[in-house]
Amino acid sequence: MHSNRTRLTGAAALAVLAISASAAIAREGDGGGVRAVRHATAPFRQLAKATAAGYGLLKDAAGISCIDNPAGGMGVHHVNGALVGDDTVNALTPEALVYEPQANGKMRLVAVEYVVFQARWDATHSAPPSLFGHTFEAVGATNRYGIPPFYELHAWIWKHNPAGMFADWNPRVTCAHA
Repeated sequence: MHSNRTRLTGAAALAVLAISASAAIAREGDGGGVRAVRHATAPFRQLAKATAAGYGLLKDAAGISCIDNPAGGMGVHHVNGALVGDDTVNALTPEALVYEPQANGKMRLVAVEYVVFQARWDATHSAPPSLFGHTFEAVGATNRYGIPPFYELHAWIWKHNPAGMFADWNPRVTCAHA
């Protein structure tokens, strides 16, 4: 029997997913947005898929890839340079994925991070960017990465953060296995 149903493939399916997720963000606020981001980033729980999608290892100016301090950890950042280089913020396409090294040598996706260069953003906006009702933090020129000033927001969507979902540091994340 012939069906009148249309099958979505490739780019069309991604477009429908993005439109649906954007509608969920607008309709449901923070909770819906976080669920949509979790759904959009679920494939990146496998680091190989993140790498295939253009995310690469980020090291700071001292060559350190796993970021932590006494307040907790951030983990290992994998950044998509094309996304960082633009002047937009899209909840469904975070500029960075943050992984925690595991004792078995694998990397566990724990957070996403949104990043936009301050000069590019400020050229067309009168206030810092915000997502999920949270304003991005401004990071100055004397940052550990040696890059121009930028705005950033972490979202701990894959590992609970007792300091808050949008806090920079997570006391439950460690670089002990880096």
